[in-house]
Amino acid sequence: MTIKAVVFDAYGTLYDIQSVASITDAAFPGYGEMITQIWRIKQLEYTWLRSLMRRYDDFSVITRESLGYSLRTLGLKYDSSVFEQIMDKYVHLDLYPDAKRTLTELKQYKLAILSNGSSNMLNTLVRNTGLDAVLDATISIDSKRIFKPSPEAYSLIEDCLGVRPAEVMFVSSNPWDAVGAKSFGLSTVWIERVSPQAMAEACQNSDLVSPLTMFKALRMQMDELGVGPDHRVVGLSALPEILSSVSA
Repeated sequence: MTIKAVVFDAYGTLYDIQSVASITDAAFPGYGEMITQIWRIKQLEYTWLRSLMRRYDDFSVITRESLGYSLRTLGLKYDSSVFEQIMDKYVHLDLYPDAKRTLTELKQYKLAILSNGSSNMLNTLVRNTGLDAVLDATISIDSKRIFKPSPEAYSLIEDCLGVRPAEVMFVSSNPWDAVGAKSFGLSTVWIERVSPQAMAEACQNSDLVSPLTMFKALRMQMDELGVGPDHRVVGLSALPEILSSVSA
């Protein structure tokens, strides 16, 4: 089956979620890395918990709740202006350096984002970073009211782009997302941004494990769920070659 569409996860795949550390550390010097990692871990956990409990709320609410949890857990005092300043970074996240160039090279395909992000968050982020000029669609799971990796979330690709699962290449750096997409029936590319070897070296070279290293161990290594991605690459720039080989 010919690939007709390439669909990307947003957070951690096209956009560097670690870029929020610049604002968290500016707001709370010395705590930025810890806030950043707790925030992201709880943000993901809340999507899964809300899906299981059938108590959906959109990603903007979840992002606020998980930030509040992080600051409260660390005993940090803050006012609303500081809170909103940190939250605003989520609509100004940094693109990975190879993101826009890679998307431009793939213009012969339908290009889209499928994200847990709320429609307003995603559309603002895409517009702020100029990806609206190269994407055909920005798809939020809002209409299904359930988060990835639920199969219902991935079904939105066919609904919105008019392509069958076998005609889609799905790209994510989040292992749980790549596994969810593959389980649904999509061809998948996992962006392996951190290798197990790099993880081992990070632990061996220091008596203290940093919050970022712990986050990488918990959320950036491939999960043991009995299914894996079709392709593993270290960056988005490898996609044109992969798609060329699949189409050959």
